[in-house]
Amino acid sequence: MSSGRGSAAPERDIDDLPRNDANYTALTPLWFLERAALAQPGRASVVHGSVRYTWAETYRRCRRLASALARRSVGPGSTVAVIAPNIPAVYEAHFGVPMSGAVVNCVNIRLNAETIAFLLDHSVAEVVMVDQEFFTLAEESLKILSEKKKSAFRPPILVVIGDPTCDPKSLHYALGKGAMEYEEFLKTGDPEFNWKPPRDEWQSIALGYTSGTTSSPKGVVLHHRGAYLMALSVAMVWGMPEGAVYLWTLPMFHCNGWCYTWALAAFCGTSICLRQVSTKAIYHGIAKQGVTHLCAAPVVLNNLINAPASETLLPLPRVVNVNVAGAAPTPSLLAALSIRGFRVTHTYGLSETYGPSTVCAWRPEWDELPLEERSRLHCRQGIRYVALEGLDVVDPKTMAPVPADGETYGEIVMRGNAVMKGYLKNPKANAEAFAGGWYHSGDLGVRHPDGYIEVRDRMKDVIISGGENISSLEVEKVVCAHPAVLEASVVARADERWGESPCAFVTLKDGAAADGGSEDTASDIMRFCRERMPGYWVPKSVIFGPLPKTATGKIKKHELRARARELGPVKNSRM
Repeated sequence: MSSGRGSAAPERDIDDLPRNDANYTALTPLWFLERAALAQPGRASVVHGSVRYTWAETYRRCRRLASALARRSVGPGSTVAVIAPNIPAVYEAHFGVPMSGAVVNCVNIRLNAETIAFLLDHSVAEVVMVDQEFFTLAEESLKILSEKKKSAFRPPILVVIGDPTCDPKSLHYALGKGAMEYEEFLKTGDPEFNWKPPRDEWQSIALGYTSGTTSSPKGVVLHHRGAYLMALSVAMVWGMPEGAVYLWTLPMFHCNGWCYTWALAAFCGTSICLRQVSTKAIYHGIAKQGVTHLCAAPVVLNNLINAPASETLLPLPRVVNVNVAGAAPTPSLLAALSIRGFRVTHTYGLSETYGPSTVCAWRPEWDELPLEERSRLHCRQGIRYVALEGLDVVDPKTMAPVPADGETYGEIVMRGNAVMKGYLKNPKANAEAFAGGWYHSGDLGVRHPDGYIEVRDRMKDVIISGGENISSLEVEKVVCAHPAVLEASVVARADERWGESPCAFVTLKDGAAADGGSEDTASDIMRFCRERMPGYWVPKSVIFGPLPKTATGKIKKHELRARARELGPVKNSRM
């Protein structure tokens, strides 16, 4: 493993030719929008219900937004918070805000008022753009902030985004509270605004906050260079063609929509906005709006393949490309999607790496394998994206790479242009995250003989039973293969004999859930697991019910661990 060059002296070259304005400019994805308006001015850029914009219109609207912000002295060094679901204004903010020089911070709409108050304070948001249905959430957050800071509180510019698909009462309430309506705000801007790209591609373009389940959320800062490179990379590894029709099942507030906000402009695609995600809405988009691509966490795709026949569209009218990330998919889920005609690309990453930054790149020889074996290979996290220069699995103490044997655990680490600038105002967390010249993911994994990596667990989620490490993800794969199981999550539960043992929280499929999850069903799941895994891996307790999830579909394991603690230790557990 190389140690990196750091600040070493410049290397010799064959010349001493300097950079100049003709041969060098900072990389930024903002140029993609200007080009899309020139290349495909009349093509649909963003569609939301009856609202339809073309690329020429979107470019003008984004320039209006940038101009309106600049006229209010919002620019370099400023942060603009956006609290909204997947609607056109959020897409426009990804261009309009950085065109003014400011940084866009898309806020998770499922956060509570206290957390949002922390984010607005920590980021010093000068403008808050908020969807009409979430105005009271923003209002409560600002009230908390005002009471905390008292005379030092400076209220941000408040812009409410109206949506014709919503009840107008919430919009009228916001306007009555002094908020400016988004369309009126745009009218104060110049559609021909002469925006300037950043002078330095290291300039921040976006800020996003981690979930903060165990401490205050950390602000992940991304730069223009990384956004440019990853926008091209995410489309390239997916094989996304020019003019793709993309359904926004993935929240744009999650890692800036995995950079597809910017990628769709580069490839002149069409965004189909989904204010609320449902299986019916997804199949409607495929059937009626020509959707060719969508991204989703496994939970969304699980619902898609288990939807009632009345909501299902089969056979699909065309191949629909699905990018799955956000949590590790099970082989059974990948197999079910493949059978139904979805072409699945499996990716993996974190907020700190602009979203997914590794891909399980498909190999032609896998086509000849049985479905079960193909799915097993496909559920691995794979190799680095084109825009990620370094990916390894290392011993976290020595930083030495682990053997490529598919068995030796190590921490997954990354380095390169697809890694964040760092955490905002958090030097301690930065020192830990970048220790040894690599970004530490906190995920445990293995490297297989073919070079592909596979996540085995979060470091904090490993179950230690009788001194043996158990991967909760490996146990989950087997539990989810049971025909009655819709989804499952496995955590450690105290065990009087073994210290810890696996505890499976299970949601049953509709037909199997009639009895609410009986002891017979729990016993059958344990029997099923015992036939397919080592005895000490088998869950010693099975709890039925819905699983708590984040806005992006990740299961809240910290809540399940708390529930497991409340259950107390397993008594007289046997292997």
